[in-house]
Amino acid sequence: MSRRRNSGNGLEAWPGYVDALSTLLMVTIFVLLVFVLAEAFLSSALKGSDNTIALLKEQIAQLTESLSMETSKDTTLTQELAALNAQLASAQAANTGLTQQLAGDTSTIASLQAAQKGLTQQLSDAQAQMASATGRISALQAQMVTVEGSPEMQAQLTDTQGKLAAQQKISADALAQVALLNQQMAALRAQLAALAQALDAAKAADVKDQVQIVDLGKQLNEALARKVAELQQYQSVFFRALSESLKGEKNIKVVGDRFVFESDVLFPVDEATITPAGQAEIAQVAEAVKEITGKIPPNVNWVLSVDGYADAQPIKGGPFKSNFDLSSARALAVLDLLIADGVPANRLVTSGMGSNNPIAPGNTPADYAQNRRIEFRLTTP
Repeated sequence: MSRRRNSGNGLEAWPGYVDALSTLLMVTIFVLLVFVLAEAFLSSALKGSDNTIALLKEQIAQLTESLSMETSKDTTLTQELAALNAQLASAQAANTGLTQQLAGDTSTIASLQAAQKGLTQQLSDAQAQMASATGRISALQAQMVTVEGSPEMQAQLTDTQGKLAAQQKISADALAQVALLNQQMAALRAQLAALAQALDAAKAADVKDQVQIVDLGKQLNEALARKVAELQQYQSVFFRALSESLKGEKNIKVVGDRFVFESDVLFPVDEATITPAGQAEIAQVAEAVKEITGKIPPNVNWVLSVDGYADAQPIKGGPFKSNFDLSSARALAVLDLLIADGVPANRLVTSGMGSNNPIAPGNTPADYAQNRRIEFRLTTP
């Protein structure tokens, strides 16, 4: 009886073990399911963060590009305003000269008027003396009627007539001098009127120039805003197209509004002949440029700038005398390849910068590799 009771207790315990194991298995599966769902949600959140970061980087690049264009346009506007200010200063200097000349002529007229006044007084004195002499002659002639033939009277008459002739001569000379002074004064008055007219015209021109400077400044600012707005949208298109074409390239990066290709991707060391792999990279750039060429209106003036850079290590031997020669030759080689790939030649400009403007300040091989580069930038000429 005891044996049967013991065997019956063991069979009754087995379902409890099964239930415990089933419960443990369900808990384990539930925990694994929670971990899987958490990982899925975390992956989705990380993907959304990556997209947001990429979008923010693109917006930062566009803002940097806009700032660069604004700086360039502001420089051009400043130069034009400086030229207009120089013209205004020249006109003001001319006005000052005319004013000084007008003051000198006014002083001369005043002197001539004073001289005329003196001569007029002399003429009046001479005429008074002539009238006095004429009266004396008349008195003497009356005396001659009564005492005709007297030697003393004849002598006195002759003397008086001589004085009268002298006075008449003085009067004639004074009249001639007064007439000459009148002519000179008339000429000076005409010159004074011409100077006054020129001065008024110069002042009016000054006012007009100042108004034109203000108007031109407003027009330039408005034109600048329009051109920047027009070019920005096409720069964004070019930026996106080229970014998409070059996605995944480790040796190609974006710096501000520029695409930077390390020269080692395009050229062998100390050479300016593009490698086949480099030709494929440049072909992608050419396709991006051709894609936006047909979208930009003819009135928007734009160019693709191709700038070559070298590292700071001196050139030793070879066909190139300096880093400037090497960077210029590489930039020209890229430009020729772009033209061969169908990019319009009138939309390309190039320059060799040598070792100037390094992007890596160190002197390690990695720094030198970064500074040996080709930069592309869509901008205005």
